[in-house]
Amino acid sequence: MQQSKTSVEVPEAGEGKRGEQGYLGYLLRQASNAVRLGVDRALEDLSVTNPQFLVMTMINAYPGISGAEVARLTMLTPQTISLIVANLERDGRLRRAVSPDHGRIQPMELTDEGKALLAQCRERTSRFDNRLRDGLTPDQEAFLRQWLVEIATRNLTNDT
Repeated sequence: MQQSKTSVEVPEAGEGKRGEQGYLGYLLRQASNAVRLGVDRALEDLSVTNPQFLVMTMINAYPGISGAEVARLTMLTPQTISLIVANLERDGRLRRAVSPDHGRIQPMELTDEGKALLAQCRERTSRFDNRLRDGLTPDQEAFLRQWLVEIATRNLTNDT
């Protein structure tokens, strides 16, 4: 247990309310932070952040996608996407075009350099993903995947 400045004992991750007795929402957030930190560390020497990886992944999966669509898919703000896209474009990792149908929409696609970098990122995040699955049976993994999709798609804002 860690001691804070007020001498209150705060449990480590996995202990007390930060463990199996904790609120599910908190445990999901705690797990999400651990995953993000792991991905950040896996990509660190490539000078790619987790949000950049997410953006490149969505642009590669959906060539011609707009910044607004990337923001929705990655759950990042349009302002954050704008900054990430500008940096990726500056570094030669993606290119934007002007939409023939709508002048303000700029469809994006990865350059060859961006695709090569994304392949390196995928290799590392794939290894990290394998570590996440360590110890899970195929049935446990299937259940976990189904449950996470259900949580992501269920309307949890309705109290009734």
